[in-house]
Amino acid sequence: MTTIPNSPSARLPKIHLDKSLVGRFEALASAMMRRSPEVGERLMDEIARAKLVAPGKLRDDIVTIGSEVTYRDLGTGRLQTVSVVYPEDADIDQHRISVLTPVGVALLGLSPGAAISWITRDDETRQLEVVTVKPPTTQ
Repeated sequence: MTTIPNSPSARLPKIHLDKSLVGRFEALASAMMRRSPEVGERLMDEIARAKLVAPGKLRDDIVTIGSEVTYRDLGTGRLQTVSVVYPEDADIDQHRISVLTPVGVALLGLSPGAAISWITRDDETRQLEVVTVKPPTTQ
């Protein structure tokens, strides 16, 4: 099981999710439990702690499916811009990352200024901070 430190300095940021997407997120997380239980559990944990928002009421600066996100790796200072997508739309060459990747789960529901720790597939703990969020062009 993946655990994130629970000390005050490692407090998890608030996240918001469109409640109409939660059923699909839960199904994806359940399907991931066999292949990558750490990612599946992390997605379920994020869903459980999220504030659920009515469809169409999610602020434009909240990361959701289709959002373009620029984030900073707080360890290296490197900026990265990606779009968070469903697994079938993922294409790393096009900077489209699946919501079922460790960084995709970490970004989901965040807004600019929020920082969070995430664990890479190599079991390395990294920290990122959201810099900008562009809303999905279509949903």
